[in-house]
Parts: sequence; C-alpha cells; structure tokens
Amino acid sequence: MALFKISGSDVKKITAKDLDLEKTLQSLFENNLEEILNIVFLAHEYSTSFGGRIDTLGIDKNGSPCIIEYKKSQNDNVINQGLSYLRWLLDHKADFEILCQSKKIDIEIDWDSPRVICIAESYNKFDLDTADILPINIELLRYRIYDEDILYIEPENYQKIKISTSSITKKVKFEKERLEKLQKTYSVDDHLKNTTEKIKALYLKLREKIISIDESIKEEPKKLYIAYKLATNFVDVEVRSKDIKIFLNVRSGQLDDPKNLARDLTKPKHIGHWGNGDYEVKLENENQLDEVFELIKQSYNLNK
Repeated sequence: MALFKISGSDVKKITAKDLDLEKTLQSLFENNLEEILNIVFLAHEYSTSFGGRIDTLGIDKNGSPCIIEYKKSQNDNVINQGLSYLRWLLDHKADFEILCQSKKIDIEIDWDSPRVICIAESYNKFDLDTADILPINIELLRYRIYDEDILYIEPENYQKIKISTSSITKKVKFEKERLEKLQKTYSVDDHLKNTTEKIKALYLKLREKIISIDESIKEEPKKLYIAYKLATNFVDVEVRSKDIKIFLNVRSGQLDDPKNLARDLTKPKHIGHWGNGDYEVKLENENQLDEVFELIKQSYNLNK
C-alpha cells in the first residue's frame, strides 16, 4: 500500500525501506508486542527439545499461547516451522506453564486455542496455498517499514479453498482429524445455541454492520466470544442468553462516549474479563444498535 504525507495542500509519497539487520524486525516486535499485537511477551528464541528455537513466544489476553515466526527471506518455511513448534508446545504444556509462572502471568491458559502467527514483508503463492488448505488457522501478517519511522501491518487476505477432487478431500479430512488435537475450532453457530431468537436476530444485525465496515475484517469465533479483527482484534462479541456483551479494544480514556453506554473496566479497579480492551458495552435491544455501532467504529479506527 502506498502511503502519502499531507502538508497543507501538498502530498508527498512516503517510501518504503529495508531493515538493516534480520534481527531488527524480531526485536522491534518483541519490544512492542503488547502495543502491536496485544500479546504479552514471554521469551525470545525459546529452545525446544528437538533442537529448534521458537522465534518469539507469548500469551494473549485471553490465555492463548502464541508462537510467532518471522520470515526474513523467501526461502524461510515459517508456516510448517510454526506448526512443528505448535505440536511440540502442546506436548510440553508444563514447560509453558512454568514459564508463565516465572513471568508472573495471571492469565488462565486456553490450550484449546493456541495461535501460530507468521510475520513477513511478503508471502509467495506456496505460502498462501499452504495456509489455504490447512484445516488449522494460521495468521499471516504483512509488514512494511517506511520513511518517517512508520511501521505498517496488515493481515494477508486469503480464502479457504473448496476442494472438489475426492482423493484430495480424503487427505484433507485425514489431516483435519489429525490436527484437531492442535487447535480446536469454533463456529458462530456454537455461540448462538443457547440464546433466544430475539438476541440471535440482534446479533446477526450487529454482525452485518461490523463486517460491512471493511472487506479486510476477519471473523474468528473463539471459545467464549467472537472476535472481529484486522491485524489485531478491535471488537469481541459475547452472545449471552438475554443480551450481547461487547468488548472494545480501546484504552481507558480514549473512547468518545457522550451517552455513557460503555463501562470502563479499569475503574475503580481492573475487572477481569474475556476479550480485549478496557471498555465493555451491553446490547439488549435494536434501539441501541446504531449508538453501540458508533463506539465499535471508533475501536476499528483506532486499531486499523
């Protein structure tokens, strides 16, 4: 994406530049992991028992273990590497739990939803084909460094392909069964099972409005909520029996909320919750929908 700097009536293109050292990218992310990806940093070059090293190991605010691999050259096979580390990690849960304890991480670990995140300047066709056909979710992020000290990050857009060849389908089915142990998947329907028809209809209207903001938005059903994200979540939606609880990924003090619809979870003291951000909003009926949606759009603008 081309970026331009506006100065009065003049527009000047900001040019992309290369990082000086391969390790600079990793250090940049690790030193600012919570700001960039909303992930708590745990370890750099974490050693595994089979000899490999996980580039960056972290845990997100919902307790999901996060394996982050950086593609520093076209030949790096970060997707397969990340899956290999994921399998190792799930066979060595105690090591991860001890690491969290040593870092004084007070988050319950969600072993059903581990994350593999790949970060690269670009991906080739083979990377995208691999990510498409895998039944497990791999997060591909693209970055660029620009003059003016600007870091740009966006998710790589790709769609899961439909396999029509029967022999390939059988193989994919086998792989899915084999990989389900690595990462449990959830659906929107899972979250709508135990609610009323009124709340279900309300959620579907909210969902349509959120997705319509930007074609790049990804919907990711998690164990306890449905996430809507670009590079990171901007809103998390928990569908409950009598209402919808919405978490806005906005820091305390940054939300423009003249009607006081949102609750600041940091005041008077921090309230533990699932989902990202410092604000919670309850949606109970359609009359609130437009006003709540305006708050969601604020979160989107702050996180895009």
